[in-house]
Amino acid sequence: MSEGTEQKEKKSIFESPLLSSKVKSAQAKIFPEGALGYFLGPTLALIANSVLSNYLNQYMTDVLDMMNWAAWFVTWLPVISVIFVVIGNILVGRLMDRSRTKAGKARPLLLVAIPLSILALLVLFVFSPADVDNNHTLIMVLFAIGYNLWFAIAYPFYYTSHAALVNLSTRNSKDRSLLATISNATTLAAMGLCTMILPFFIGLLFVSDNGVIDQAASMSHWKIFVIALIVLLAVGIIVEYFFTRERVTEESFANKSAETQKKAVSVKQQAAVCFKDKFWIIMIVFFFLYQLGGMLKNVSQFYYCQSYFMHEGQFSKDAGGLWSGQLAIYGAIPTALGMVIAWPLSNKIGKGRAILFGAILSAVGGAIGFIAPDNFWVVTTSFIIKALGSTPSMYLSLALLADILDHQEAKHGIRTDGLTMTIYGAIMAGMTGIATGILNIALNAVGYTKEMIPNPTPALQSAMLWVFIGGETICYVLIAILFIFMGVEKYGKEDHETIKERQKQEALAAGEEWIEPEERMRREEEEFARQAEEARIAELKAKCEKKGLNFEEEEAKYEAAREAKRKAAEAKKALREAKKSKKE
Repeated sequence: MSEGTEQKEKKSIFESPLLSSKVKSAQAKIFPEGALGYFLGPTLALIANSVLSNYLNQYMTDVLDMMNWAAWFVTWLPVISVIFVVIGNILVGRLMDRSRTKAGKARPLLLVAIPLSILALLVLFVFSPADVDNNHTLIMVLFAIGYNLWFAIAYPFYYTSHAALVNLSTRNSKDRSLLATISNATTLAAMGLCTMILPFFIGLLFVSDNGVIDQAASMSHWKIFVIALIVLLAVGIIVEYFFTRERVTEESFANKSAETQKKAVSVKQQAAVCFKDKFWIIMIVFFFLYQLGGMLKNVSQFYYCQSYFMHEGQFSKDAGGLWSGQLAIYGAIPTALGMVIAWPLSNKIGKGRAILFGAILSAVGGAIGFIAPDNFWVVTTSFIIKALGSTPSMYLSLALLADILDHQEAKHGIRTDGLTMTIYGAIMAGMTGIATGILNIALNAVGYTKEMIPNPTPALQSAMLWVFIGGETICYVLIAILFIFMGVEKYGKEDHETIKERQKQEALAAGEEWIEPEERMRREEEEFARQAEEARIAELKAKCEKKGLNFEEEEAKYEAAREAKRKAAEAKKALREAKKSKKE
């Protein structure tokens, strides 16, 4: 490596302590990594996309009234945009493959997503002219630009990088399952805020006057709402960036020469591995079906509720919001319960088997919904059973994908995170467009307009039944069949030993000292702890000098408090072990 290159690398912005991860532990822990980096940050960041996934189509059909003057645009924009979504995810995947910074290869791209997301939301909601009737062409142009800027560029930069962090966090399967569970819970949390709380205030965004949407007032309220979404998104991404860590990426830096680090694995090499791996193919098809079913349910839930359930003797937007909010609340209970049981269940029977049995349960739950689709409590029962069955798919799928990537690395010596997360991200972002397109084709076929809600036709109700309940049910039947053939987990221990041995041989061949990954991280953690202790002492000394306090006395107080805390922790641990022994 040339001297100029070394100087350039030293000046990398990610070499700055200001942008270093705040996670210093060798092992993944619930706090702060799990709680802040994998839950709080992503939850805040994902709220904006949850709002767009659930209500952007309603904004197009009911606020902008596009079904009346541009039904073709509403129907085909989300479908055609999937092409650009795929291209955007390919771009992000290649950037991830080529990224070699101290911050990792996925985390830096999170920061890039912030300005892109802000611009996309502003174009969609703030830059649109208020005079809709006289600006149809301009509105369609701005909407097409904003839609693709969000779903094809901004969101892939965030979501593909965010999703890759579980795979890159650690090789410890149990820790990874825990982080995957927490990470996937963020989707539930963000979606829950949009489907459980927002529907009760839907009248603030879809302002109506005697049952007719007030276009100007609704657009004005949406602009204010979107500014709040932008703030939440920026704060969330920043929190996620600082409280995550790519330990798997760090292994390559610790055990390979700089020249080897610089060589990105080509898409062709990755594809050659992926498309011959039956476990990988099963997983990608699973993500397609899982996301398609979920998005069909999400984009049609509000339309279904306002078409089937009345409030105060009539169908209306407010009635749809009321019943949709209640349905989401009831469905969130088993999903939240699943977050607690999914991880220990996977340790008992395996992640693949848990997803298989859950899919069977979801298919049964979906069938129940067809018994009486106009009975709220029958539909709620169906919704709850489906939600309970979906929890293994929701919480364990990323951890299972990480097992597959490790298996590929063990067999072929390369990681396919770039291509895999490109395809995964394209599915997760693009499926919103496909599901919305299917919904809009159904709405267009039955002649839907915003004036139809007070008197929904049987054709509209039938269409919403098959989109809202039927689509997800069919997807879970297919997932259950698919997962009969999933068996990658049995290779886990052998794969990790193979990877470790290969890393050792590469280090020795390059004339480098080989240090076991666990030992290297242990040393790093000790060094971080030493530095933190030195900083604490220096801070305490400065405080004592400033306030005229005795350093020895203040240090003694601190040590006493730390010892008391240590003894309390040991006492709690002993109590837990005693209770566990009694049960056994």
